[in-house]
Amino acid sequence: MPGGQTMKYHHAPWSPLLKTVSWLSTGLLLAIGLIPWLTGMHLPAFLHWGIILLPVIILLVCACFTVRGYTLGTDAILIQRLFWSTRLPRAGLQAARFEPGVMRSSLRTCDNGGLFSFSGYYRNQRLGSYRAWVTDLSRTVVLHYDDRTAVISPESPEDFVRELSETAG
Repeated sequence: MPGGQTMKYHHAPWSPLLKTVSWLSTGLLLAIGLIPWLTGMHLPAFLHWGIILLPVIILLVCACFTVRGYTLGTDAILIQRLFWSTRLPRAGLQAARFEPGVMRSSLRTCDNGGLFSFSGYYRNQRLGSYRAWVTDLSRTVVLHYDDRTAVISPESPEDFVRELSETAG
């Protein structure tokens, strides 16, 4: 990071729920891809290969969006994905609180509901509309900005919130 910025990495552990959903979804998608071979179906080539490749493509795309952790820098929180980082600027951040289970009763508006992460756009009565990058629903930290709300799930939520407040501008 520019200017010798200090950075602290926080791992994003997978909850048992995320592990279960990811394993079951992966198994289901791979089983769907095997249908042409297992059933001996005679399909047009494009359909045959579509049934085989589409589940694999879904798995690969979702795997790329896996949340591995969060890097806390002086000017941004970086959400570490498999091959890139998503940047949440610290400018405009009003409050950060550890609120376990805050995503409960949320309506999914556009999301990945458990294939390698719970990420995307959600809405609930408590937070209104928000964006999530979560791997464990019991470790959720809510980041309230001037114009938006974000939810993440670092391994030690209390430590993350404390470190965030200690390094606030």
